[in-house]
Amino acid sequence: MSDTKSVASKDSLYDVVVVGAGAGGLNAALVLARSRRRVAVVDAGEPRNAPAAHMQGFLSRDGMAPAALLEVARAEVAGYGVELMKGQVDHIDSGFLVHLAGGPVLRGCRVLVATGLRDELPEIPGVRERWGNDLLHCPYCHGYEVRDQPIGVLGNHPGSVRHALLLRQWSSDIVFFPHTLDLTDDDRERLTARGVHITEGVIKRLVVGDDRLRGVELADGRVVPRSAAFVLPRMVPRDALLTALGCERDDNGWVTTDPSGRTSVSGVWAAGNVADPRAAVVTAAGMGSAAAFAINHDLVDEDVARAVEIHRAAVYWETRRTAACPMVSSVRRSP
Repeated sequence: MSDTKSVASKDSLYDVVVVGAGAGGLNAALVLARSRRRVAVVDAGEPRNAPAAHMQGFLSRDGMAPAALLEVARAEVAGYGVELMKGQVDHIDSGFLVHLAGGPVLRGCRVLVATGLRDELPEIPGVRERWGNDLLHCPYCHGYEVRDQPIGVLGNHPGSVRHALLLRQWSSDIVFFPHTLDLTDDDRERLTARGVHITEGVIKRLVVGDDRLRGVELADGRVVPRSAAFVLPRMVPRDALLTALGCERDDNGWVTTDPSGRTSVSGVWAAGNVADPRAAVVTAAGMGSAAAFAINHDLVDEDVARAVEIHRAAVYWETRRTAACPMVSSVRRSP
């Protein structure tokens, strides 16, 4: 087997390797390519919002299908010379050798990881089937589309009560299903005061008919009619590449970054949901842009330091040469 360092050829050397081709990764690639950097983007083809038919809250792209946004974005970055590669990154060496599973090895001077997160859903029949349709997560992304409808909130997560209180902003008909949660007296008071109805009982399944959510069935056989429901998934960052490099995590288990996305490991940035579970598509795009600015500045600083080193060496050797050959120096100064 060949030495690891010899695997990355000259043709596979990049200023930046971006891992992840969602809004964060592609927007970073766009800014970096416009900064005349050589960029490769590795796309595993697993966007988090693939089940959603539309995305909202993105100025000038409101209502656009997520797949359509990515198609346009890929075409834009390719037009600037960004190399888009399908594949899964197996691991990244400390020297920023990016190993694709069953594929080439890329070397980057810097690495941006924008691999997102995965949503772990409760094991309730019907949940996976309706996810991204009429079983939703983000009120800011989808609340307006189901405004004034009968909405259910599944109590599967410690933050579910807050979720129900928030959703009351979009509809006056909110039913909270505690499911297996133990509500405190304070929880009950806040929900009641906010106008959220509490329906006790373990959820058996989501009732679906004609490819539409019809209601929530409880273990005792009761069915509460609902046309939309919200659930808080357990959000798990896809950060194995980052943690393997030694990037630090905060107390909540998310990789720590500065405002530009710089991690605790020199030369490594993170953008989008891999670093911030609250980031919507437009937010992730902005995070990618901010990371690109910072990465290019970091590379410029390195370029300048190298140029200064070369300049000083040239001055040093010129000084040595003229000192050793004074006649050469005098000839150069003569008219």
